[in-house]
Amino acid sequence: MRLLPALILGLPLVLPMAAQETPAKKVKVVLPVESPIRSLIQQRADRFLSLVNEGYKALYKVNSEAQWAASTDVSPAHDASAETSGKAFAAFTGNPAVILEAKDLLAHKKELDPLTVRELDRVLLNAAEGPMTKPELVEQRIAAETTQASTMNGFQFKLGGKPVTANALDDVLSKSKDLEARRQAWEASKEIGVQLKPGLVNLRGLRNGVAKELGYHDYFSLQVAKYGMTTDEMLKLCRHSRKDLMPLYLQLHTWVKYELAKKYGQPVPKEIPAHWINNRWSQNWTGFVDAADFDPYFANRKPEWITHTAEDFYVGLGFPHLPATFWEKSDLYPVKAGDPRKKNQHASCWHLDLENDIRSLQSIEPNFEWFQTTHHELGHGYYFMSYTNPKVPPLLRDGAAPFFHEGIGELIAFATRQVPYMKASGVLPKDYKSDEMKVLLNDALEVAIPFMFWACGTMPEWEAEFYAKGMPEDKMNSEWWRLVSQLQGVKPPSTRGEEWCDAATKTHINDNPAYYYSYGLATVFKFQMHDHIAKQILHQDPRNCNYAGNKEVGAFLKGVLEKGATEDWRKVLKGATGEDLSTRAMVEYFKPLQLWLEEQNKGRQVGWN
Repeated sequence: MRLLPALILGLPLVLPMAAQETPAKKVKVVLPVESPIRSLIQQRADRFLSLVNEGYKALYKVNSEAQWAASTDVSPAHDASAETSGKAFAAFTGNPAVILEAKDLLAHKKELDPLTVRELDRVLLNAAEGPMTKPELVEQRIAAETTQASTMNGFQFKLGGKPVTANALDDVLSKSKDLEARRQAWEASKEIGVQLKPGLVNLRGLRNGVAKELGYHDYFSLQVAKYGMTTDEMLKLCRHSRKDLMPLYLQLHTWVKYELAKKYGQPVPKEIPAHWINNRWSQNWTGFVDAADFDPYFANRKPEWITHTAEDFYVGLGFPHLPATFWEKSDLYPVKAGDPRKKNQHASCWHLDLENDIRSLQSIEPNFEWFQTTHHELGHGYYFMSYTNPKVPPLLRDGAAPFFHEGIGELIAFATRQVPYMKASGVLPKDYKSDEMKVLLNDALEVAIPFMFWACGTMPEWEAEFYAKGMPEDKMNSEWWRLVSQLQGVKPPSTRGEEWCDAATKTHINDNPAYYYSYGLATVFKFQMHDHIAKQILHQDPRNCNYAGNKEVGAFLKGVLEKGATEDWRKVLKGATGEDLSTRAMVEYFKPLQLWLEEQNKGRQVGWN
């Protein structure tokens, strides 16, 4: 760290030093004219990146520790610490000297090796999150985000005037057949949006402001730049994915609304009322297939069994055990009754020091959803462990693209849904018989098709309009429900005016903005990877296979994970699967289901328009 002051002060870094260290007589060596110059530029970049990587790693750790404390124990003191550490991290990554040097070096891009160019590009992307060319703007953003996170993490949901947890509201939506009770629970889940709206509007201006400092039109544009894409290109990719899947979605939507109307004794609607669906945002449609209800098989399990079973899955593929510190420092289970501590309820996995300090924040309970979620979150952990190696500099210890991280987690969660794995792990008895069509239907509803129209539909379309097109403050809720209606075929229980901000009830809108399309692309990615693993490695039916204990599957995954962000994501994906990102595998996987649904829906009005 002792060399960092020179960097921060913007002093001459390495070019003069490199020039002094090159004896004049060496110029006469028979080499291309540019070689000495190329060498000097590369040396200068190496010195610069050595300092940046060192500082980035050190301050990343400090900031992560503070953010972890603020997420696992919500308090004013921890919020203040998180804000302070965030400012220090931004002061380094967004330092004007860092920005200028990276830009100057990239002006000689052709004289630098590809890894160096990727590191320098990442330096500028990191700087764009907090450019200290306008320190007051960055400080305001950090303070606003800290306040927003505290409001969100500390919010007390209430139902019937009594305090309840988010899990309790979800429980009502999962189990109750009383439409009035369901409506009340759904509406209670939206109360948080009222408190979050002012902060979200403020954050839009601040986030757009920092993005513009490095030449991006808006914050959405900055985020998609991490894919090497523009806003229009990302939206086009999302829309193309929806188009491919629309025939199946229309059939699913039709089947579901007829089933729900029958369940609740109501006329068949065109659009599905949101409180009829078990999920607060209608992003996953659960509870329709009794034969695929695996929760009873977890009745006598302890939460700890789920966590260790998930680790065993990865170890069986040839990955190492999780570090001992994972078990010592993670926050894996619900806060005990009577404990006043509040924590973030969103499951996550953290790479706190970009080395071996890996932790997970969850609230694991013994049910099938947490069984999948825990396997997913450990997927992030094993991704961290895989790219923490000497070939991947700290700046590039990340997924090849943002959706790779989510995609690996989702791939493993999907593998846990395969009946052969659930038998092998002891969830299901060996003599369990499954109805393959019902399992396929359940997979489509719970983890794939409706989710795509949320993750590659409502979320990115709304956020692109919010950040890039100046959505009016008094149109935020109406635009939200216009998109939900148009893209998902879902409507609210009753009119939702602008006094509400239902978009803000989704965690990611507040603390991980302009990112959710990554989950949608991750879904496409997981089917593509699963298709390759099942057919090319396991030589099994993709709809009925088992990864467990297969070292060849582990080696294939390691080959993707260990690269981190050192190569373009398109190259990594094509190198692994032999094809570009495509919904082909999804369409093929669910083709038998689509034919079955078309038969079930004969004579029914398909769609909602």
